[in-house]
Amino acid sequence: MRRGDYIVYVDESGDHNLVDFDPQYPRFVLAFCIVKIEHYVDHVVPFVQRLKFEFFGHDMVVLHEREIRQRARPFDNLMNEAIRTKFMTRVDELFNSSRIGIVASVIRKPEFRERRGAQLNPYEVALEFGLERVFLQLQKRGQVGRKTFVVFEGRGRTEDRDLELAFRRILDTTTMRGMAQTLEFLCVDKKTNSSGLQIADLVARPIGIHDLRPSQSNHAWDVIEPKIVRGPNNRVRGYGLKIYP
Repeated sequence: MRRGDYIVYVDESGDHNLVDFDPQYPRFVLAFCIVKIEHYVDHVVPFVQRLKFEFFGHDMVVLHEREIRQRARPFDNLMNEAIRTKFMTRVDELFNSSRIGIVASVIRKPEFRERRGAQLNPYEVALEFGLERVFLQLQKRGQVGRKTFVVFEGRGRTEDRDLELAFRRILDTTTMRGMAQTLEFLCVDKKTNSSGLQIADLVARPIGIHDLRPSQSNHAWDVIEPKIVRGPNNRVRGYGLKIYP
């Protein structure tokens, strides 16, 4: 099989617990970042590497949205407001200068539990929504039948096995012709210093916060929103952004 021209990185925000979830953040978000491999290698990775050396002096640091937001180590240098402002400006530049397409599934947990019960795994529902929309984008780009890796961060042996089974179940049962022959599962160790996975991590929570509190000022959402895949009439909802229910 020919390899595709694109790669997809996936990360999540929140957990998929429907029984004892955080009432302050009753959302589960699965974010998919679609990027052309050539652009990723030539622009995205070098930009991320330069950013790390610029602010930390090495490239071993892993960009995590939660740690950046909380200014936890190794991001404690962001306690200095001048450094934080410069750092966040550079992160904005990373997104603004990169050709990344974003697809996201948002699960509203209370409504999901009420409609579907607590037994159905919202991760699998979000995964199916996301994979279908990712495939439609690859289809538009002439990638059907060309192997395209969908990269997930590992969460543990059992969880990773269950995730792969869910992924393959979706491909086995989909009615979208060519999807099973195009998307390929790849799960990597949590310690992997992948620029793509880190970008997906930066994307997921701001999308969930925007859905939860749409009138709240959300700079990260403002930067991310132009990258979300659009449908007819420039619509995001239902195309690059699936909110359920």
